Amino acid sequence: MAQVQKSISKRANILAERIIQGANTLASYAEQLSKEEWQKPVIGDGRTVGVVVHHVASVYDLEVELAKVLASGQPITEATMEVVDAMNAEHARENAGVDKIETLELLRHKSKIAAESVRGLSDMELENSATVSLYADAPLTAQFFIEDHALRHSFHHLAKIKATIRR
Repeated sequence: MAQVQKSISKRANILAERIIQGANTLASYAEQLSKEEWQKPVIGDGRTVGVVVHHVASVYDLEVELAKVLASGQPITEATMEVVDAMNAEHARENAGVDKIETLELLRHKSKIAAESVRGLSDMELENSATVSLYADAPLTAQFFIEDHALRHSFHHLAKIKATIRR
């Protein structure tokens, strides 16, 4: 019996490519940083540049997992800013001395896995929506969640890092 191969959604592929673009842009910038710059606290954040880059790499799995919840039509119910803040604080404590080379490898690796996972979504799954506790239970699509988290995240933190480093 022949297997039917699922075709990749053009929209999902574009989202995936933008995830990779963001990670590569962040990694390319971070590669050029000195040891002192890597350890500098990010303005308005307090975590070091290295911890923030590691944070971006570390949350791809969760961001895509939550997007898949929405893609299945199910709500995201336990995500709040308090939960996010606690998760970020714990991550910062556990990863205070992150190695730059290992972190950049993790960033590239995790972004590729996230992109492949997003490529597996159909247009219908991207359009599915459900309530999201992090957004006052607004009904959001999986595509919006991907764009606002896995895709935007690296660009968001890169801008803050650039403002801190000033180059």
